Amino acid sequence: MATLSLAEAALVDDARAAPMLDQVLAWSAINSGTRNLAGVAAMGALLADAFAALPGAVTLEAPDPVETVRADGTRAPLDHGQHLLVTVRPSAPLQMLFTGHMDTVYPADHPFQQCVWREEGVLNGPGVADMKGGIAVMLAALRAVEASPFAEQLGYQVMIGADEETGSLSSARLIERVARGKLAAFTYEPALADGTLAGARGGTGNFSITVRGKSAHAGRNPDDGRNAVLAAADLALRLAAARSPMLAVNPARIEGGGPNNVVPDLAILRVNFRPKDAAAIALATEHLAASIAAVATAHDVVIDCHGSFNRAPKPISGDAARLFATVKAAGADLGIAIGWRDTGGVCDGNNIAACGVPVVDTMGARGGDIHSADEYLIVDSLPERAALSALAIARIAQKGHL
Repeated sequence: MATLSLAEAALVDDARAAPMLDQVLAWSAINSGTRNLAGVAAMGALLADAFAALPGAVTLEAPDPVETVRADGTRAPLDHGQHLLVTVRPSAPLQMLFTGHMDTVYPADHPFQQCVWREEGVLNGPGVADMKGGIAVMLAALRAVEASPFAEQLGYQVMIGADEETGSLSSARLIERVARGKLAAFTYEPALADGTLAGARGGTGNFSITVRGKSAHAGRNPDDGRNAVLAAADLALRLAAARSPMLAVNPARIEGGGPNNVVPDLAILRVNFRPKDAAAIALATEHLAASIAAVATAHDVVIDCHGSFNRAPKPISGDAARLFATVKAAGADLGIAIGWRDTGGVCDGNNIAACGVPVVDTMGARGGDIHSADEYLIVDSLPERAALSALAIARIAQKGHL
């Protein structure tokens, strides 16, 4: 603490003192699985009230239209919740972006709905780390900054999405809009239990590929049919053949078929790609198109491909390295060792980086076992990470650059 100014020390104390655990317990009691629109709306309303403590405009932004492919192969609208947006001092010369998400992976009928203490200081519960704990950390840091002498030179926006866990399809354009003109961004996904941050990330693409064949009697005249399930399986194998160290391919599900005595005329292949760089996306796009064309010809079927590469890979650019260095230096002054490593996961940090804005996207609380009923939050990391964020933001505000 000897390297902190008096104002920085007061800032850190304010951040640490925020009632973050109470917020996490209250927010995690609300099921806000992405598809639970009532729960997401309730969570959004609570967050709007909480973030009204900041001196800016708080709005709930309508989601963009999203299409899904249903089990019958037709495309249909897929509703999403509203996204929270807070805008503070938009005319300030230095602008930053802070993002999070209010949705979780646990639907309303999931058995994992309550918080319990796993042991002293370790809270098990839905979304406690990913990322209701992160949202509490973000708010504590920003409220501390607002109470400090560093606030006036800094403007920022907060965007808390309602659909990050399903790919941010209805918030992608909003993320792009709020990222514009920002010097840097922090996203509050959880750090690992030991405090390690995510560095470079790969990208992701999700596709639903509908195969339409022709039904026939499986015994009397099978050759008159065109087996959609067989064609979908062939396509899955062809796509999987593109796997490489730079591209993971996961054919995750084939839907379709019916009675054993009927040649199936419909199948849907759901597949995920994980490219590590832009060249891998180009290769996967080319391979996908070629495989679809080849299967359509070989099996005499009609194929419709729906989906996209919705998150670009996130390399560590020069500006991103400088932002990481700022966080690391702030951590050192707080007695916190900050390290990072590359990861195969994706988040809104990918979207922000694709806009040319440097981002550290694991500024949230420490925890683990996310996306499972064993998800946990290390409670002592709430004040720790709030102090880290507040000090890093203040340092950027004081310098006026990275």
